[in-house]
Amino acid sequence: MSQGPNERGILVGCIQKGQSLADLLESLDELALLLQASGGLAVGRVVQTSSQLDGATYVSLGKVDEIRWQIEAERASLVVFDDELSPAQARNLENMLQVKVLDRTQLILDIFAQRAQSKEGKLQVELAQLNYLLPRLTGLGTELSRLGGGIGTRGPGETRLETDRRRIRRRIAHLRRALDQVRGRRSLQRRSRRRGLLPTVALIGYTNSGKSTLLNRLTGADVFVEDQPFATLDPTVRRAVLPDNRRILLVDTVGFIRKLPHQLVAAFRATLEEVVEADVLVHVIDAARADWEKQCMAVVQVLEELGAGFHPLLTVFNKVDLLSPDQRARLRNGHPDAVLISARHGWGIPELLDAVGRLLPEPTVVAAFHLPYDRGDLVGYLHDRGQVLEEHYTNQGIHMKVIMPRILANRLAEYMVAGD
Repeated sequence: MSQGPNERGILVGCIQKGQSLADLLESLDELALLLQASGGLAVGRVVQTSSQLDGATYVSLGKVDEIRWQIEAERASLVVFDDELSPAQARNLENMLQVKVLDRTQLILDIFAQRAQSKEGKLQVELAQLNYLLPRLTGLGTELSRLGGGIGTRGPGETRLETDRRRIRRRIAHLRRALDQVRGRRSLQRRSRRRGLLPTVALIGYTNSGKSTLLNRLTGADVFVEDQPFATLDPTVRRAVLPDNRRILLVDTVGFIRKLPHQLVAAFRATLEEVVEADVLVHVIDAARADWEKQCMAVVQVLEELGAGFHPLLTVFNKVDLLSPDQRARLRNGHPDAVLISARHGWGIPELLDAVGRLLPEPTVVAAFHLPYDRGDLVGYLHDRGQVLEEHYTNQGIHMKVIMPRILANRLAEYMVAGD
């Protein structure tokens, strides 16, 4: 969605229990990038170093005065808080500051609303927005009246949002049914891919870590790449070939982020199931980021929430072309099982493909067998060790067609026959 002149915003952060000032400042740096991605411009910051939160205004009244002063000094029309505000806090702050007040969740939802291109993506974003909005409905409050006009206001679609809670709940129910159908279609697609015997490798990682660039490098695809958060929302599936000539399916997924709104995790579950169902996860890390370890922790948290924390995982440090030789050496020595690459320049790609191949399950084949009736033990063996596609009993013996590891099929070569 095109924007007019950048909307000027003041960023507000409050130190949390167990958080350092450096952590908070890094989070505000990221918030500034999110605001920029949404079409705004961060022109000031207010930081509260006390973790004592005000139930009515989140930050202290003294900090509210400081925010008001910065609004006037910087001619700002927007205040963005780094943490989620309660409905009452947002209303109180807007009344006191007389400008639009957003939180990090709204800003991320706004970016997703801009970037969603497919019908599925738009459904998922709308569901997340409505789930966020529903508890914030207050009669004819400002939350509804401003939807559709700027940063943090892109309502579901670009039409007037229903102002009645009952109608919104009906819309949420409709969206959930539609997304259940999407999940069903994706499940069928995954089963179809598995029938094709192609293992799936999902590229995961923090937003803007270079996953789409890597997908393009590995597959020759032309997936949209941009140096900004959440350039990819819809999963992209492409074929790639390993050094041993095995073919795999690579899935590029939506990037993760710290404080990822739970509404988005829930709404994008149909998409993120591609991660849960993958054979191998490739965790792409932006090695040039000073805070890459914290970004990794955020990715691991989302994986655990999805139930994918137990998958075979390959750690890949991307953008090592931006590091000095000493930095690369320290990274390699500290993480001997990881692969160092530059997706942009093609460095380390053969090593990456070799490592993926080692993590994948054994190659499988579709094999047809003709077994004599006195080898009933082999019938049980094939049921136990493979996926039986066909089983026919004839006068001459038992005919079976099975998907199974190639190495096990070769052990029964004397009973193997040409497939149909």
